[in-house]
Amino acid sequence: MPNLRKLTRAEQKAQRPLQILEAAFEEFVRKGYAASRVEDIAERIGVTKGTIYVYFETKEKLFESTVEYISAPFQEALRNYPRGIGDPVEELRSFLEFLFDRLVDDRKMRELFRFVVAEGPKFPELIDRHHDVFMEPVISRIDEILEEGVAQGRFRAKLAELAKVVISPLAGTLVFRLIFDDRRLIDKRTILNTHLELILHGLLKQ
Repeated sequence: MPNLRKLTRAEQKAQRPLQILEAAFEEFVRKGYAASRVEDIAERIGVTKGTIYVYFETKEKLFESTVEYISAPFQEALRNYPRGIGDPVEELRSFLEFLFDRLVDDRKMRELFRFVVAEGPKFPELIDRHHDVFMEPVISRIDEILEEGVAQGRFRAKLAELAKVVISPLAGTLVFRLIFDDRRLIDKRTILNTHLELILHGLLKQ
């Protein structure tokens, strides 16, 4: 029989910021930043507008915290991602599969991508910080794999900005999913395999 123990007041208070962030995320997804109202976010979880401001001083702070909250699980998964498979070809394939699975298939991460594109001009400092803690580690990891491939004699000399080219289909697939959701099918595995074949054709030494 499930444990139906009622949460204590202290436990409810501890969970409140997370409930607010979840509600804010859904409201920002539904309406965008400008049209979202703090009152509507509060109503989603049955609290007053003033309760929101106890935890988040302004609507801008709430949005910033929501972006950071949604991206945190991916950042943790990235930190824990295993390194040093040995074969740079397989490591590149494995890492890109990890990115596609974590970003394309996760609704919250897709919507986070939408936030970054749509709201970026309003929050340049937030987007710059997001790039530093979110995108830069991804690009650096791909750079490491490419450099290891060159060091092992498997890859040709690495071209400038190649890591960004390697992950470019990820952005295209994310945009497709954001536009069509599940109304149009997209075979992300085939896209990934085709892209890898093209990339490796240019990278591998003959």
